[in-house]
Amino acid sequence: MSHLSASALRLEDCMAKKSSVNKNNHRRELVARFAARRQKLKDVASDLSNPIEERFSAQLKLAQLPRNSSATRIRNRCELTGRARGYYRKLKVCRNMLRELASQGLIPGMTKSSW
Repeated sequence: MSHLSASALRLEDCMAKKSSVNKNNHRRELVARFAARRQKLKDVASDLSNPIEERFSAQLKLAQLPRNSSATRIRNRCELTGRARGYYRKLKVCRNMLRELASQGLIPGMTKSSW
């Protein structure tokens, strides 16, 4: 068994379900599509100089937008595997892939420690 096939097997072991990754990508699209409208309604709802009826109607309109158009519903996922846990924001990969890439020398400045 070559090194590449062993690495591919490990990659398959930690791959996320495609439906979860696709769902998250759909959420990203919705957030981008509704970002301007959502921000405008939030500004109106939080501006205390507006009459209370106008602020309340803005909150109702905000509540009628799709839930998945909120940025807080996006889950950080590994770019390579889709894994949601152990995510490093700076590199956009999970801890497993970080270790693999570091071992292969693909991350500049990172070496495997040994003592």
